[in-house]
Amino acid sequence: MSSPRTARERVRAELTREITDLARARLATDGAAGLSLRAVAREMGMASSAIYRYFPSRDDLLTALIIDGYNAVGEVVEKADAARPREDHTGRWLAVCHAVRDWALAHPHEYALLYGSPVPGYRAPADTVAAAVRDTVVYGRIVSDAHRAGALSPPEPGPPPPPSFGEDAARVRELIPGVSDDVIARALVAWTGLFGWVSFELFGQFDNVILDPATAFDHCMRHHARLLGLPA
Repeated sequence: MSSPRTARERVRAELTREITDLARARLATDGAAGLSLRAVAREMGMASSAIYRYFPSRDDLLTALIIDGYNAVGEVVEKADAARPREDHTGRWLAVCHAVRDWALAHPHEYALLYGSPVPGYRAPADTVAAAVRDTVVYGRIVSDAHRAGALSPPEPGPPPPPSFGEDAARVRELIPGVSDDVIARALVAWTGLFGWVSFELFGQFDNVILDPATAFDHCMRHHARLLGLPA
């Protein structure tokens, strides 16, 4: 059992939360590249020197926002998956897809921070990895569960993965154990297809073209499910 936090620790945690909340709101006006610790400090009524005790640099603040964002995506994906019966692999996939899209539409600037253009000069540290793969772990679990249950039945064979894909597939297989390189290739197409759609919709690429995006999105995610070999 952990010991209770001291008053100083509670105050620090509260101020840290206020700083990240304000910085998250400023993403809408300043963008990630324009985020400034000094601007955040001014808006909070803090001395510029004081905010550096919480975040030594802008990159540290960006890292905190990125970790929070990935954890938020991971949480909604985990909840969506948990709400479906374990044996309903297609339903789980569709629930996860819709959870990602719904979160992105509700938090467009945080989505852009995670999946948009890289911030010039910023390099994400290893601290972000655990949060970044939370949703991917769920996706891999759906595919591997379907494989173990004998429920994967991909359509006609597509082009075989190139020989150079073998090492890449071995790394991905840590998240989708027991499946072939072909299934991993299909899984990558489906997963990147999900985020490709969401990015196109969020960044205006479908404006005046796709007039019922929710229905079209669901249809396309069902196509991806079929590509994976999940049951209709």
